Amino acid sequence: MIVNVVSIIISALLGLMFLMAGIMKMSGVKMHVENFRKLGLPQWFRVFTGFYQVVSAVVIIVGIWADGNGWSLWGGLLLALTMLVAALVHVRAKDSAKETMPAVVLFILAAIVLLINL
Repeated sequence: MIVNVVSIIISALLGLMFLMAGIMKMSGVKMHVENFRKLGLPQWFRVFTGFYQVVSAVVIIVGIWADGNGWSLWGGLLLALTMLVAALVHVRAKDSAKETMPAVVLFILAAIVLLINL
């Protein structure tokens, strides 16, 4: 029971965070445009990443209500993969721990949702 509550809380937080972040990336918020430029990534990839994040956020949010159908598992997997790649991109760019840690923390949270729903 408590494990389900933890999964729901983390899923809701991740879903809302990634929905907002994805929309901001797709709409071309200056911070994201500059960040992708700094990381040496093309702007089309920023738009793709934003779209991927919105879809992943929707999947994990649907998992809150349609649990048992694998939505939470897939949402956790999609978001964990996203943040694993993000952390590796920050490491490749030799970013500071301060810049890399948000991706690592979000990876851990998504991995928790994934593992709970295995």
